[in-house]
Parts: sequence; structure tokens; C-alpha cells
Amino acid sequence: MLVRTEGIVIKTVDYGEGNKIITLFTETHGKVPLMARGAKKTKSRLSSVSQLFSYGDYTFFLTKSMGTLNHGEIIQSFTKIQQDIIKTAYAAYLVELTDKMTENLDPISYLYQQLLSSLKQIDEGKDPEIIIRIYELKILKISGYRPVLNQCVLCHSVDNLTRFSIVHGGVICDHHSDDSSIVLQEGTMKMLRLFEKIDIRRIGNTNVKASTKSQLQYVLRSFIEHHVGIQLKSQNFLDQLKQFE
Repeated sequence: MLVRTEGIVIKTVDYGEGNKIITLFTETHGKVPLMARGAKKTKSRLSSVSQLFSYGDYTFFLTKSMGTLNHGEIIQSFTKIQQDIIKTAYAAYLVELTDKMTENLDPISYLYQQLLSSLKQIDEGKDPEIIIRIYELKILKISGYRPVLNQCVLCHSVDNLTRFSIVHGGVICDHHSDDSSIVLQEGTMKMLRLFEKIDIRRIGNTNVKASTKSQLQYVLRSFIEHHVGIQLKSQNFLDQLKQFE
């Protein structure tokens, strides 16, 4: 079946001397693996549209296993992301997380729009650390791993929710606190609840304290590792870069 649709390149793998296998994330067909013949050659008409993070209009032959990319036209290449190693690292985390947490040919329109908006916001200079925290909450919810944030995950109380339990998957009240739970800063609780509700397409400039950012990262990273069971290469790269900030 011949398909024409917009999409974002979320993964590229060199294949043979001149080819690439790209993973295209689309609104209409979900995640689609495609053979891009000759894409490694600089003069190839598929070279630019097969670069990581490329957002474009693609025409491909779709099969149940791996399709074939026929044509593509760039809509936005996210030049500022490509030229900035910090932005590149955050964008790489977004697309790797998307690749790991979605299935082939399973369209999720809302997630596609959130990913596209996330890349646009990072390219435009919004705080990438805030963007990926919001996106993590979106993809967790869509994938069925939504953390419980508005009541104690153990007794359903809405009072004295001061801790977060990675093991139990959400906030817990003082009555159920234990040594393994995390005492949440007030700002962390507020941001978790706000980020779960806010649409990335409508985010403005957000000023979050460094200590709150650090705890948000720890909570959501630990939650993903424990409940989803994935660790990302791009995450390690981000950690290395932060050592030099």
C-alpha cells in the first residue's frame, strides 16, 4: 500500500554501504520502519529526509514488516537542535523514549502531536529539561503507566500527601510512609500535577528551581526504570553532559 503522510524520524540505523533503516513516527500509521535506499550517500534525494529529528512529508510503500521510503520533503529540520549539543541530547532522549514505548503501526495522534510540539519548543529555546518531564508524563499516561498523583495510592486519602513511592507507583500519605519513599518538595508535587495536565503545545516560559528540576528527574526516571523497565542510551549521554554544566 502506497502511503503519503507527515512524520518525524525517531531512529536511524546504517544498513550496508549506502542504505539506512529509519523509524518514522506518524500521526496516521504510528511507528513505521522503512528502508531508505541510498540515504547514506550525500547526493541522495533521501539523504536529508532520513536524518534524525527530520519532520517532513513522506511517501512510502507500507508492508506488515518493513516498508520502503520512496520520497520525502522536509517541513522542518530543527536546525537549532542540530547545531546545539545540549538540545540534541534532549531531543535524542525524546525520540528514543518514544521508540521504546510505542509499537509499530499503532497510531496515537495525541502523542504524535506532543512529540512534534516538544521538538518545536526545544528548537525555539524553551527549557528542554521541563519539556522532557512533561513529555514523560504524557507518554506514561498513554502507555498505561500513569503515576497516581491526587490521592494516596495505598488508602486513597487526599490528605498529607507528602511522599512518593516508586514501588507503589504514586504519592502516599504520611500514614503509609516508609524508608523507601521519597519526601517530595512542595514545588515537585505542584509541577507533577501541573505537567500531567498541561498541553505541550500551549506551554509558555516556565521558571522552575534547580532543586525541583533535580527531584522531578529523579522521581520520573526511577518510576520509568521500575515500572516500564527501560534504560535509555540518550539518558546516559545527558548525564555526561550535565557534569560539564
